[in-house]
Amino acid sequence: MNVTFQDGNTVVSGVLCFNLALTLGCGQAFRWEAQEDGSFCGVAGGRYLQILQEGDTLIFYDTSKEAYEDFWQHYFDLERDYAAICETLAGDSLLKETVEAYEGIRILRQEPWEALCSFVISQQNNIKRIKLIIRRLCEAYGDDLGNGRYAFPTAEQLAGKNAADFEALGAGYRGKYLARLAQDVAGGTVDLAKIKALPLQEAQKELMKCYGVGRKVADCALLYGFGFDSAFPVDVWMKRVLAYYPDGLPACFDGIEGIAQQYLFHWARMHFR
Repeated sequence: MNVTFQDGNTVVSGVLCFNLALTLGCGQAFRWEAQEDGSFCGVAGGRYLQILQEGDTLIFYDTSKEAYEDFWQHYFDLERDYAAICETLAGDSLLKETVEAYEGIRILRQEPWEALCSFVISQQNNIKRIKLIIRRLCEAYGDDLGNGRYAFPTAEQLAGKNAADFEALGAGYRGKYLARLAQDVAGGTVDLAKIKALPLQEAQKELMKCYGVGRKVADCALLYGFGFDSAFPVDVWMKRVLAYYPDGLPACFDGIEGIAQQYLFHWARMHFR
């Protein structure tokens, strides 16, 4: 890849195996909105970004090269050779078909706290409503970034709120989970940094000790927020996919099960709808 700084924008060319629209729209993040010009706008890590893809080039508007290298490069997982990953996954016939149809999905490297809260909110929910609740949560309690944009609130900012506060934002029964989670993380009962450093199975167990966090939410948080590429979230869509693997997942998934899952999840949503 080639990174240049032009007119206040960072331009990254030669980006292979990357599809911005699929990556931001496949259900792993909830703060990105498509614009009429084909770009996407969103907030991550307390930073606002407008980004546009033109072929194999990404334009990070109003973004210094330092900001790109310090945050966005990692967030979009641009250091990784996804072409090699997709070649490996193509060792499975269903993944070969899926990668060819939806090439360019990447796993975003989100912050653990935001990912965990987001997937607690996602329980028994649809993407449109998840995004609405998270937007209200950020507007109510997150730092004001200006121009109607807000950071995701920290655990400390939410720790003094109760279930009713979150229910008022549309969180419903999930409000009590958010209230307890914020209190536990802010108070140190739940140590997200420590969980991130654990082996996968131990990290799963620790997250599932949190009130309102089951296996699926834990695996989503671990994959999208804690950097566990081998986490494999299973929901109703993936249960249907697993019927194609009666003998278990193929060896070509080893170590990158989560990336395989994201492709299969998107395939299932398109195939079974």
